[in-house]
Amino acid sequence: MIYKKLTYNKLTFDFDKNNLKKNILLCSYFSKEGHVPSALSILDILDVLYGRFINLSKLKKQCLDRDYFILSKGHGCLALYSVFLKYGLISSKNLFKFCNKDSILGGHPDSTKLKYIEASTGSLGHGLPFSLGISYAKKIKNLKGNVFTLIGDGECNEGTIWESAMIASHHSLNNLICLIDYNKSTNKFLNIDSLYKKFKSFGWSVDEINGHNKNQIFSSLKKKSNLPRVIICNTIKGKGVNFMENNPEWHHKSLTKEELLKIL
Repeated sequence: MIYKKLTYNKLTFDFDKNNLKKNILLCSYFSKEGHVPSALSILDILDVLYGRFINLSKLKKQCLDRDYFILSKGHGCLALYSVFLKYGLISSKNLFKFCNKDSILGGHPDSTKLKYIEASTGSLGHGLPFSLGISYAKKIKNLKGNVFTLIGDGECNEGTIWESAMIASHHSLNNLICLIDYNKSTNKFLNIDSLYKKFKSFGWSVDEINGHNKNQIFSSLKKKSNLPRVIICNTIKGKGVNFMENNPEWHHKSLTKEELLKIL
């Protein structure tokens, strides 16, 4: 299926590589799929990461000494796809087919369909141990490049996160950088208290920032350490859409035409 462009009052709304938020909203509207608030929560982080840190030339060539990024909270993948469009890794035609049966862009990232996706994710708690394996292999083979992973705060309820934290600290994997999308959406289920103190006690270098402030994101990612690093990014689920912000009703819900036009 190829979707028609949305036209209203002689205005046409189409994908625009430089308008990341609009692309997320249009993708969800056309497909009636996707987790929009989760994508808006992590969008600023991914934009800085791909725009300022990941060497896109090495990524396209699949060099072994490249930087790796794994989106552990796979349901936020609309942000990743929107950033991929901005930096020339996919085309707008791919976004038009989001979640279609023959699409390379699924509701969760699928590494079998697009080489720029390093791991198929979505099962919570899997991305950090997967990233740990890559970072440890890099150390063994003396390969350059960092391994970045973005996890949700809800994933910090999973035992695999803390097992990985212990192993990374034990092996001093200073090429491993974990970003936490701390939008506090799971606090009502289990309040995990201070992530800062927890990761510090596991032997990690810890930073805490505003996850929507691109200067803070850049400065934190630029820091060096002899330890594995975690950056706790305080974010807002649904950032930028007032009726979505911190509203659990919108976790997985499609926009109506009226709602989309109101936002745009």
